[in-house]
Amino acid sequence: MSAPPETPAAPGKPHFAEFVTLIASLMALGALGIDAMLPALPVIGVDLHVQVENHLQWIVSIYFLGMGIGQLFFGVMSDWLGRKRVLIGGVLLFVIFGLIAAATKNFAFLLVIRLLQGLAVATTGVVTRSLIRDLYSGPQMAKVMSISFVVFLLVPILAPSLGQLVLTFLPWRAIFLIMAGLGMATVIWAWLRLPETLQPADRRRPDLAHLKRVAYFVVTEPGSIFYAFAITFLIGSLLAYVALMPQIFEDVFHKPHLMAGVFAACAASMGVASALNAFLVERIGVKRISHTALTAFIVVTAIHLAWALAGLETIVSFMILQSLTMGLMSLSTSNFSAVAMEKVGHVAGTAASLQGVITTVGAAIVSGLIGNGWTGHIYWLPMAALGCGIIALSLVAISEKGKLYRNT
Repeated sequence: MSAPPETPAAPGKPHFAEFVTLIASLMALGALGIDAMLPALPVIGVDLHVQVENHLQWIVSIYFLGMGIGQLFFGVMSDWLGRKRVLIGGVLLFVIFGLIAAATKNFAFLLVIRLLQGLAVATTGVVTRSLIRDLYSGPQMAKVMSISFVVFLLVPILAPSLGQLVLTFLPWRAIFLIMAGLGMATVIWAWLRLPETLQPADRRRPDLAHLKRVAYFVVTEPGSIFYAFAITFLIGSLLAYVALMPQIFEDVFHKPHLMAGVFAACAASMGVASALNAFLVERIGVKRISHTALTAFIVVTAIHLAWALAGLETIVSFMILQSLTMGLMSLSTSNFSAVAMEKVGHVAGTAASLQGVITTVGAAIVSGLIGNGWTGHIYWLPMAALGCGIIALSLVAISEKGKLYRNT
């Protein structure tokens, strides 16, 4: 069995600005499925008769779990069928499951649909990384990822406000309909403008023996596996923060109406950090920036923990310290992704899938553990982030044999 014939890949690279914007828009669909839902979680809990408040976090966690599992399938398929058709097919499924979710009246069934929706949108993570790796490498790849991340972060900045606005006039189900509409618009754009970046001669049919060889290479190449696990813990701490936001503003600050604004401010810091990284990465180097940022992440989360334990936490201090935490995490993870992919470029699709499964499924598990430990005390969040940062730095140190803050 061989891949169906299709038009050969377009020669050369697409126009840089449009390529980055389109890639970022595709990546943003995954974030939209999380962030637009946050203001609606309490309403969904009431409407679907959810008895345990912490169970509402599953709407976020199970979606993220699906994103992780789906990356293995879509990455392998993109190495066989090409990037474009697999990407478009996955987003179309995301649209369909969004429409089904809008009609769901049972919480357990909603979780199943969210898992499937996460599986479908996984294509926008793994295939976009493969597209970037097809066209760029080294500091240029890190630069493209950083610029894409700036555009991508418009979603977490705006999505909670969008969700809150929708709830003002419409039921929570309308949020899923809007997701489906935006997904369809992105599909049309990608179908019309996205080139195929994987030449037919470079494609490989699904092969279990090949997958085993690639998996062995990915998990034994230090730069790949240790940086992937470092990303896992950092993203896990971020996802826990996202899932806990409704409870933090409801139970701790008692001002749920301020959540969208604070969330936007914190997400904006990630955009600023990514823009700064895009400017500096070719001048300073991927590893020097990311190692320094991770060290600063640990320092800031330690300060935040001490501040919260002292009983000094306010919405203002939370916003400032959490913004710094997220900005530093962005400087770390965007560059860690480039390092993890650097030596696996010859099997980019499958390698990106395997790394994606590790980081996304692992992050969902880490965030789930953090979320289940929540008891209403604000210090829990920076304490968990501090632990994740220390583990991440230890993993990076193992990969670099203790030689941190160097580009060689």
